[in-house]
Formats: sequence, structure tokens, C-alpha cells
Amino acid sequence: MLPVALLIGFLLVPIIEIYVILQVGHLIGGWPTVALLVAESLLGAWIVRREGRRAWRALKATFEGGRMPDRRLADAGLVLVGGVLLLTPGFVTDFFGFLFVLPFTRPLVRRLLAGYVARRVKAAQSHAARSFSGFGGGDEPETHGHDPHVVRGEVIREDRSSGPR
Repeated sequence: MLPVALLIGFLLVPIIEIYVILQVGHLIGGWPTVALLVAESLLGAWIVRREGRRAWRALKATFEGGRMPDRRLADAGLVLVGGVLLLTPGFVTDFFGFLFVLPFTRPLVRRLLAGYVARRVKAAQSHAARSFSGFGGGDEPETHGHDPHVVRGEVIREDRSSGPR
């Protein structure tokens, strides 16, 4: 699933970016569009530099304090991904890059991303539980609607009189 999504992303994002750039260029003109893209890139680079330093300092302080860096690590990752998106030319990637980098939108993105990851983990766990339930793995005995204290199985008795086999 992930390779297909990446392939679609790598094909669709440039097409969408070119379409949006052409539409903006048609609306405001070619040179103003180029100037706007350059201005967005410069502003994005400045914000990434500032927020990257801030995220690094917060992450370092969390490690030095001996605390779990979950939120700080997520912020650093979002700043990194946002920086890559901001340095990629285009209005759509810049929009998402600013969402990831700006300090007042990053907590919202972090919460949305955490919720998405939690749903994916829960789905993967339930899928794994369904996949492996027929193998007798897991903590619960397989009961098939019978008494949960009875585990179905087969008793094999060795005949001690005939010696080792």
C-alpha cells in the first residue's frame, strides 16, 4: 500500500503544483508568480531556521532533563518535513510546509498526525490479531464457544514398555 501511495504522490504532486503555478501565473502574471515563489522560499527558509533552532534546543533540554521527548521529537520531525516542503518550489507544498513549521499551526498538525498514527496502529493490531488467531498464538486459549477453562487438544501417551523410539 505504501509504495503505491508514494508512487501516486510523486506523480500527482508535481502535476498539481504545475497546474496551480500556471493558474496563479495566469491570474497575476509570470514575473509576479516567480517573485512570489522566491519570497515564499526565503520566508520559509528563515522560519525553518528559527523554528529548527527552537525545536533543537527544546529537544536537547528534554534529553538533558531525562524526560521522554515525544512531543519535542514530533515537533523536530515536523519542522524537518516542513522545511523540505518549503524548499520545494510550489504553492501547495509551501502551504503544507508552513502548516508544519509555524509554531501556532504545528500543534494542530501534531495532534492530527498522532490521531492518524494511533488509528493505523490500532488497525494493524486488530489485523494481526485476526491473522494469527488461527495459529493458537496469543494469550487466550482458543475455545470455539466452549468452556473457556477447557483447551481442546490431543493427548499423546508414550508406551513405556516398548522403550525409546
